[in-house]
Amino acid sequence: MDRTAQLVTLSAERSIAYDPPVSSHPLHVGAARVLEGNWTGTSTVPSRGLYPHQWSWDSAFIAIGLRHLSPLRAQTELETLLAAQWGDGRVPHIVFNPSVPLDAYFPSPDFWRSSTAGRGAGAPRTVQTSGIVQPPVHALAAWLVHRADPGLSRARGFLARVYPRLAAWHRYLLHRRDLGGGGLASVVHPWEQGMDNSPAWDLPLSRVTPAPARSFRRADLDHGAAEDRPTDLDYGRYVRLATDYRDAGYRDGLGGGQGVGPGAGVGGFAVEDPAFNALLIASEHALARIAAELGAPGTARHARAERLTAALVERLWDPASGMFLCRDLRAPAPDGRGALIPERGVSGLIPLLLPGLPRDLVSTLVGTACGPRFGLGTTTRLLPSYDLLGEAFDPHRYWRGPAWFNTAWLVERGLRTQGELQRADALRQSVLELAGATGFAEYVDPYTGEACGATGFSWTAALALDLLHSDTSGTADMGLKGGDRR
Repeated sequence: MDRTAQLVTLSAERSIAYDPPVSSHPLHVGAARVLEGNWTGTSTVPSRGLYPHQWSWDSAFIAIGLRHLSPLRAQTELETLLAAQWGDGRVPHIVFNPSVPLDAYFPSPDFWRSSTAGRGAGAPRTVQTSGIVQPPVHALAAWLVHRADPGLSRARGFLARVYPRLAAWHRYLLHRRDLGGGGLASVVHPWEQGMDNSPAWDLPLSRVTPAPARSFRRADLDHGAAEDRPTDLDYGRYVRLATDYRDAGYRDGLGGGQGVGPGAGVGGFAVEDPAFNALLIASEHALARIAAELGAPGTARHARAERLTAALVERLWDPASGMFLCRDLRAPAPDGRGALIPERGVSGLIPLLLPGLPRDLVSTLVGTACGPRFGLGTTTRLLPSYDLLGEAFDPHRYWRGPAWFNTAWLVERGLRTQGELQRADALRQSVLELAGATGFAEYVDPYTGEACGATGFSWTAALALDLLHSDTSGTADMGLKGGDRR
């Protein structure tokens, strides 16, 4: 029996609390093949060509899907990532595979110089990583992976081992990255937010002097058309920001939760993003559930998540836009808090995940998602990454309009959390249809569903698998509600 067959067949001898489903559904089998093909033995690459290393938030999403095939492998995925955590608590956005040639991906390990430039921040000596972070989906993923097979998780001590690392990760974000002083975490590079090339970054990036084109060679253009990728100008600015952060020893401004205001950030970029913070809040709720499972009180973490939700509404909600916006901490503003960026991206819809969101905001967000700017259920097959009516909209260029499966999964879970079951069901069906029809594409044209980027993309396969096997009879229960606050 080959490895894929093993993954899609349930062993008769194994009895667990949550059995991975036996399924001959073509989507299940296809997703299992993608995840097996991208498995390295300890983690899963996003795709074999363009992304040959381990990525942080990719691995969290991948683990959520892997739990339906192999809870053990899903646990291993997260454990491998967290083993590369820095001493200051940050989880790096890339963990490099030393067997991959340096020229296969840029920026490569010799650019980041984590073990030397990051020494003051506690970068590991035995593995090379990047020095920036990605959205904190990890505690949510860990809780869902645990729930897939609690017996195996308890026998291996999975939660007991990952909890201290996840707690340190959240401390890092809540203290060292509270650059605006209002309680929210900030990103200091567009790559940290995950939606790398969003038009929301155009204004803050305009203040950044790009690195000279001759100082680096882009590897991404070997795998994708230039018209679908970030421009050379934007890439030069990404490189400049990363270089400045590295040369500053990956330092993050004042710690201890003290804000440094609009002067925050390295190289002129410091932004509070709604999706990044919504995922931090969701993971804080999940961390409370993990604490309770381990016999510790979860009350303080649930309370912190509720305070963060209030801060998210207070700092990033824009009634005129009908959604959450990013805040540019470097932009001058009368109140000294920086200015909201007037670009509508799918990031501003992700807070639908949060159970404590005020009902009037939920209604407005759903109206925005279904309106002409995002076309959910009307003009688009999947939610675009950027405002359909925005001047910068491009249905194929990276994060400037195409639809992504991870954001669709987050919005589907959010709609279900808020009781919008019909809309959630329709979005779920679109994800499943397009994932299968495109060969698990990296992203798609939001209008036509045409495949863009890489195919055989891991998080597309994983999240389609999760939706295929998720209970759709009621609202999503991902461990985010307060529940038992021992």
